[in-house]
Amino acid sequence: MQGRVAIVTGGGSGIGRASALAFARRGAAVVIGDLDGDMAEETCRLIAAEGGEASAVPTDITSSADVQALVRHTVERYGRLDFAHNNAGVVPPTCPTHEVTEETWDRVLAVNLKGIWLCMTSELGQMLAQGHGAIVNTASAAGLAGSAGLAAYAASKHGVVGLTKTAALEYARHCIRVNTVCPGLTQTPGADRWFAAIAATEGPDVAQRYAASMPMGRAGEPAEIAEAVAWLCSDAASMVTGLAMLVDGGKFAARPAS
Repeated sequence: MQGRVAIVTGGGSGIGRASALAFARRGAAVVIGDLDGDMAEETCRLIAAEGGEASAVPTDITSSADVQALVRHTVERYGRLDFAHNNAGVVPPTCPTHEVTEETWDRVLAVNLKGIWLCMTSELGQMLAQGHGAIVNTASAAGLAGSAGLAAYAASKHGVVGLTKTAALEYARHCIRVNTVCPGLTQTPGADRWFAAIAATEGPDVAQRYAASMPMGRAGEPAEIAEAVAWLCSDAASMVTGLAMLVDGGKFAARPAS
């Protein structure tokens, strides 16, 4: 990836930070978009400490103006956009479907689905002008099956998978590949916040129990998801588009075939 340029949203922590580091270690310049500008700058410092090139742009992916500014900064500073990892997202506390508030529904769909779409529209415009590009969206294992207690989240992530497959068909002849990575339980700050929110009803050891239920007996690490993202963007995956790649430690393999 030497000499190429990547955008990573939600790059201030968790999977996004790991993805940014993975791109940088392969030689790409990385632009970090994150709602938390300080965390985005910290990711840039980590990349610089390893000799990489990165810059940060505070970004609310639910704002078309912010997303356009992110892509514009990337092209103005580096002259191109080769890869995009649209990763920013939110996970709401669990509750039955009939108890989901309209506010929660709107927020989750705005970030997890509309935000991905807004990022793609700006990124695709630049990639079409260049004649090439690779996009990876972060969905979830919950984008491929139901997830009790997470109606808005599962709906948003199913939407990301459908959006990804549609765009893959539309832009394949333009040498633009679009894939999605579907992580299972992963050890991130977002997961920690989610477990803390449900600990009152599920018990203080809920995170440990969820991890123990995985076939591998543990949660994934952000770097493990990032390796999948980097591969999907790389030339090694030149014939791969429209894929929803599970990186879930085998959890989904236990589900019956539909």
